[in-house]
Amino acid sequence: MATNDPTRPVYVIGAGPGGLAVAAALRGRGVRAVVLEKADAVGDSWRHHYDRLRLHTTRRLSALPGLKMPRSFGRWVARADVVRYLEKYAQVHELEIVTGVEVSTVERADADGWLLHATGGRRLTGRAVVVATGYNHTPYLPQWPGSDTYTGTLLHAGEYRNPAPYAGKDVLVVGSGNTGAEIAVDLADGGAGRVRLAVRTAPHILRRSTAGWPAQASGILVRRLPVPLVDRAAGAVARLSVPDLSDKGLPRPETGLYTRVREGAIPVQDVGLITAVQSGRVEPVAAVESFEGAKVVLADGSHISPEVVVAATGYRRALEGLVGELGVLDGRGRPTVHGGRTAPTAPGLYFTGFTNPISGMFRELAIDAEKIAKAVSRS
Repeated sequence: MATNDPTRPVYVIGAGPGGLAVAAALRGRGVRAVVLEKADAVGDSWRHHYDRLRLHTTRRLSALPGLKMPRSFGRWVARADVVRYLEKYAQVHELEIVTGVEVSTVERADADGWLLHATGGRRLTGRAVVVATGYNHTPYLPQWPGSDTYTGTLLHAGEYRNPAPYAGKDVLVVGSGNTGAEIAVDLADGGAGRVRLAVRTAPHILRRSTAGWPAQASGILVRRLPVPLVDRAAGAVARLSVPDLSDKGLPRPETGLYTRVREGAIPVQDVGLITAVQSGRVEPVAAVESFEGAKVVLADGSHISPEVVVAATGYRRALEGLVGELGVLDGRGRPTVHGGRTAPTAPGLYFTGFTNPISGMFRELAIDAEKIAKAVSRS
């Protein structure tokens, strides 16, 4: 059977923003797309993020194909509004979504099709497959020596919702990316007794907006420029707009901003961290090395005794079981292609949402969706 056989749908794995955008773009080109979602509703990961979270990209530049975000959401869209938007998006585009179905393995069905093994013994055959299971799929918790002896509370940032349970407590947040920085500020604002932020590598910190100009817009403008040029320009802007926090334990990074982006480290958008560090409400400390009962041993040899440790240590893509046998992942478990391109060994297998671009995740998901739909409709 040929790849363009209309009796075979395109299967989209994951009903997050990336999967929904692809399904809508495919439907707009007359291609039947069936979205498979292991949870019981769309946007499951967004439903479980911490309450304070907002998009760090503007509403106008974060809409998916075919539906603007309402002005009532404001410039920086709240987590709950993102969920409402995704629900509305699925309704407006009349997407075909099957919930409660988890795909375990994708393999070639024949020369022109794909076989998906899913829950309940399902064997689904599609003309193409789009993997949109998300950048933040499986929480990663480092195996720190002695962590099993820790007598306090240790949780991953994915389990954190709001500061209420930690009022008056001594809390250590591990990881100075956007999630760790924002949770630390949330705790400080929400009444935690003491908040420390364990930093292994000093992050680049950007003002989310300067004189009304969003950092995302700069990210879009510079992403095609030479890395050294962007590093120099970003360094100059940082010296003018972000105070030197070295005396507070948060020095300026030695590596350029765009160099770090190319290595996979996105800058921290300031949502209160600068002020919190300056005032001492959030105290940067050295990285965590190990645990000893009630104590946490830091990289500088010091010992602290927080009551709670929140590990903002990231996520894994967890694609090995799904497509690991197809030769489409690099050494770090990430897809070697994304958007409208497919690997030579796996034509008809597409990926979206597995990069973390400086220009904004939702914006790139929208671009990828159109590229994938165009590629599938042409095949």
